[in-house]
Amino acid sequence: MNGVVERIKSEADRLTATERKIAAVLADEPHTVAFGTVAEVARRAGTSGPSVVRLATKLGYEGFVGLQAAVQAELTALLGPARDRIRQRPPSDIVGRAHDTEVANLAQTFDNLDRDALRRAVDLLADPARRVWIHSGLLTAPVGAVLATTMAQLRPAVTLLGGSNTTVGLAGADLCPGDVVVAVDIHRYERSLVRAVSWARNRGAEVVALTDSPLSPLAGLAAETFFISARGAGPFDSMVGGVALANLLVAATAAKVRHAAAGRLDAVEGAWRSLDSLVASDGGRPARPERPPSSAGSRHALAPRRTPRRPPTEAVAHIPSPWMVRSIREVCEELEGERCARLREPGRGPGRRGEAGFPRHGRFGRRRGGAGRAGARGGGPRRRVATGG
Repeated sequence: MNGVVERIKSEADRLTATERKIAAVLADEPHTVAFGTVAEVARRAGTSGPSVVRLATKLGYEGFVGLQAAVQAELTALLGPARDRIRQRPPSDIVGRAHDTEVANLAQTFDNLDRDALRRAVDLLADPARRVWIHSGLLTAPVGAVLATTMAQLRPAVTLLGGSNTTVGLAGADLCPGDVVVAVDIHRYERSLVRAVSWARNRGAEVVALTDSPLSPLAGLAAETFFISARGAGPFDSMVGGVALANLLVAATAAKVRHAAAGRLDAVEGAWRSLDSLVASDGGRPARPERPPSSAGSRHALAPRRTPRRPPTEAVAHIPSPWMVRSIREVCEELEGERCARLREPGRGPGRRGEAGFPRHGRFGRRRGGAGRAGARGGGPRRRVATGG
């Protein structure tokens, strides 16, 4: 718009009051001039069509058609791909450039707002009988995410679409006539998104478009259209105007459904509180985690208690018996001592069983000597080992 604006500045002293009104529209609303008609520009300026044509001629263009072509060319340069814009010389004051650009985006987005269209769109979004489907492009994903996450807290049946055509088609299989599809995309427009929105409209969905131009393919599919000013301070488009427009739609819907939404917001907050989802409590201060009952002064009160695994030699400690504090080794030694004492009694020897019930052929049932069962079966003499005493 620098070329058109510079011509307006050079002819400023020769412009009439009526022409100054038209010039203000040229500078502040280039989309209206680029994609509108003479009558629309005249209506925005509060003048007549012939006055618009005379100003175009005074600025050196061949009527309104020449002026419109120049504005479209400049807008195309501004909305060109990032690979072209990155090669342009950056501004010396990037902070000031970003501030001025975003303020202008917000102002133009709201200045272009059709309040009647806003009312009709809110009526659709607030209708509980309609499901709401939100579909945004890759670059406009922040706008769709803000709109979906906040709208879902006000009402049920809000779905954020995304991914491949297969994923969108799977989710959209539940779409019914009368549902609302909010489509969000700007210049260059993703082909898959446009096809999905066209498919949804053919199934009877009501389409609300958030886009950047009346020539957008989404505008031709939508029942209600809102225009986003997305000029960026750098190589990429700005989503500030789009997010502000999403916030406006949510705020207007909340005002319409506030009584029904109060109970839903209570339920949402209750679920978050039960899941301990948020660090800060309702009052804004960090919430303290609730500690389960535990012994005072325990450093590991919140840690789960685990029973340590004990070695096998301590297993007898878990048996309720007189041996509670005695080890297996001590018990075995005592039993062995009792067996030996019984073997020393008169009339008892290693060839008989004692009261202790041990085998006749030695300690703990193992045969002694070189002859085993095979030797016994062969008729050889059995060697006996006499114990002392």
